[in-house]
Amino acid sequence: MSRSPGRKQENHKISRELFVLTYGALVAQLCKDYEKDEDVNACLDKMGYSIGIRLIDDFLARSAVKKCRSYSETADMIAQVAFKMYLGVTLSVSCSSATGNEFSLILDKNPLVDFVEELPAERASLCYCNLLCGVIRGALEMVNLPAEVTFLQDRLKGDAVTEIGITFLRKPEDRKHRRN
Repeated sequence: MSRSPGRKQENHKISRELFVLTYGALVAQLCKDYEKDEDVNACLDKMGYSIGIRLIDDFLARSAVKKCRSYSETADMIAQVAFKMYLGVTLSVSCSSATGNEFSLILDKNPLVDFVEELPAERASLCYCNLLCGVIRGALEMVNLPAEVTFLQDRLKGDAVTEIGITFLRKPEDRKHRRN
């Protein structure tokens, strides 16, 4: 197939509604494929991790952000730039440890659950949006910041907010070859 000369190639973006519906269909299929919620959660995390290790290159190229000097800067970058860029929402961040390596990302509006009212009773331990944890974990690992990322609270489970916890696994002084 050929393009007419002088015509720019258009960037096509997937609509948010189509993405959310497709994600819902993916989770529904995984629930059919796996009996245990833990298996579905692990599969979503693994998929998200694979996305995250590829998405970080796009993020760094498109956002033109500078190197983060602390874990709090990194958490702010995830909340205010990355989520805004890819999901159109801005998160709030709170530090939940005295050592400065644990943060909570609070989602006031989670776009992945736009068409989900509540989880069925038999799926009470399902982390519907666990893909997000995998994406964050994969992206952080690719920039040499290994982290544990988990859902701490979820509105789909009746909590007041949706909260993702990030625990950076290395202490800041463990980072070798620091550049000034």
